[in-house]
Amino acid sequence: MVLEDTQQLIDRLLDGDFNAVPRLITLIEKGSDDVPAIMESLPSDRLGRAKKIGITGPPGAGKSTLVESITSHLRKDNLKVGILVIDPSSPFTGGAILGDRVRMADHYLDEGVFIRSMATRGAPGGLSEVVPKAIKILDASGFDVILLETAGVGQTELDVKDVVDTVTVVLVPEAGDAIQTMKAGLMEIADIFVVNKSDRSGSKRMASDLSMNVHLGSKNDWWETPVLLTQAHRGVGVKELIDAFKGHRKTMEDTNNLEPTREKQRRRELEMTIRGQIFSRIKNSSSFSQKLTHILDQVDRGELDPSVAANALLREQDLLAEWLNPKGPN
Repeated sequence: MVLEDTQQLIDRLLDGDFNAVPRLITLIEKGSDDVPAIMESLPSDRLGRAKKIGITGPPGAGKSTLVESITSHLRKDNLKVGILVIDPSSPFTGGAILGDRVRMADHYLDEGVFIRSMATRGAPGGLSEVVPKAIKILDASGFDVILLETAGVGQTELDVKDVVDTVTVVLVPEAGDAIQTMKAGLMEIADIFVVNKSDRSGSKRMASDLSMNVHLGSKNDWWETPVLLTQAHRGVGVKELIDAFKGHRKTMEDTNNLEPTREKQRRRELEMTIRGQIFSRIKNSSSFSQKLTHILDQVDRGELDPSVAANALLREQDLLAEWLNPKGPN
């Protein structure tokens, strides 16, 4: 059962009041006890309608500028756009390091655009368990398109494929050759490749190499990943990119691949949520029994291998239960 003020926020959300969106997302980020009830309150017929597009790629590829240009084009068609920008987590506060910077200034006063920075929270795949829930909040509130921009720190942020319909990988000529892209795992998750800043030397060569590799290693038999050239700061190629978004979504629907994809995403969300809650409980624990404390101390001192300790915890269910459900400070 949710608190009365939280229920009012949910009612406002479902009535189309976008002002309820940031407050509900904040509750989710803070790990409120109301989170399960909030998610359960979202009607199933209000979910799955928005087009969910991921924008990922290495630092300096111009992802934010591209998102801003995409948003401008979508707003010309009067589409409501929700933007989630994933930023690196502060190792001290857990918050988004870049969350307070000025982003996409042209859209801040636009009532049809919602922009929110969110932290990775140290998630190994680049997304925390909060992100799928935030996407559902935006979806239920009536946004037509949801854009998810990843942090772009490192090359392991592949979880984006688990929360969006279309993954767009943004590269620049300076990012390296197509082989490096394949090594980063981006070839496997990309539904669309974009070579941004295409006015720079080497862009056509990179696009050609990517096209060749896409053709040789297509990840499925119903969609061949296009490679597009853009200049986000000038809006060049953005219309063609939006057409590719529409083409990919329509092809998913026509080939009956949309729902199976979302079924996998729901299972993945369950796994992400369980993992996030386990990590949170362990991190916030402060009082363990003598036996468990001894095991943890041995691991800390290097006297016991973590794999051995993990097996011990899995064998002794009482210790495992204590590990996952700490009592907290005495």
